[in-house]
Amino acid sequence: MKVLVTGGTGQLATALAEAMPGIGLAVQRVGRPAFDFDRPETLEAGFAAARPDLVVNAAAYTAVDAAESDAEAAYRANRDGPARLAALCAEAGARLVHVSTDYVFDGSKGEPYLETDPPSPTGVYGASKLAGETAVLAALPSAVILRTSWVYSPTGRNFVRTMLNAARKTDRLRVVADQRGCPTTAADLAEAIIGIARRLAGGEDIEGGVFHAAGSGWTTWHGLACAVFEEAARHGAPTPTVDPIRTEDWPTPARRPADSRLDCTKLERSFGLRLPDWRASLARTIDAIFSSEQESLNASNRV
Repeated sequence: MKVLVTGGTGQLATALAEAMPGIGLAVQRVGRPAFDFDRPETLEAGFAAARPDLVVNAAAYTAVDAAESDAEAAYRANRDGPARLAALCAEAGARLVHVSTDYVFDGSKGEPYLETDPPSPTGVYGASKLAGETAVLAALPSAVILRTSWVYSPTGRNFVRTMLNAARKTDRLRVVADQRGCPTTAADLAEAIIGIARRLAGGEDIEGGVFHAAGSGWTTWHGLACAVFEEAARHGAPTPTVDPIRTEDWPTPARRPADSRLDCTKLERSFGLRLPDWRASLARTIDAIFSSEQESLNASNRV
């Protein structure tokens, strides 16, 4: 099976590119400028060159706050580009896994969201991702849409790495404690996508539609920050004081959902896939970060 992964050097695209070849899937990873949702002609050329059996769309406009003042760019990346990609898949008879977000919900339900719960995004980012879901399924009903949440990895820009870097500069931090969600590692999400890809490669007739795919369990941003420092302490890293604050104490251009926990029962029922507990995955990610830093230090000392 030939797999085309969009998203360039992003967290999920990187995790997929590292894992897929090991199980016999031929992966081509593409990104800007060669494969750019802002330039539709590059999509057609890249798709024609790759001739994929499966496309994993890990590309998106994810700057939640910037989207409030740049809605057109957010919609081009999160709706228009994926819609064209889905149409290309439909024309070629290829399958598509499209990654979406928990931010399609407003967070007012008070318990984990099901796929059948009505979306109600609170900002441009969530609205553009929801529009992308609708457009993708309209062009390709067999597409598998995976809504995920709070994604992080050992590389790239994410909350976990931001906390570690902040702890090296200050001994006291303020982190929002009244927003709940399901932290998800890019590696765990990649493994779930690989599980789906394997079934497709085996010729199974997999249903399309929306599925929730996030780390098991939940916490708050404050809880995640505290857990980051607990794990980092095993590597001798500093442990700052983390003061819990309310959302209104940290105003942002975009309003975040207060409780965007996702119920992932459908994913397990349909595919037999369940992402690991978020705390265990966090520990592995922290270990990987410090291992990489030590390797870089050793390499620098050898020069």
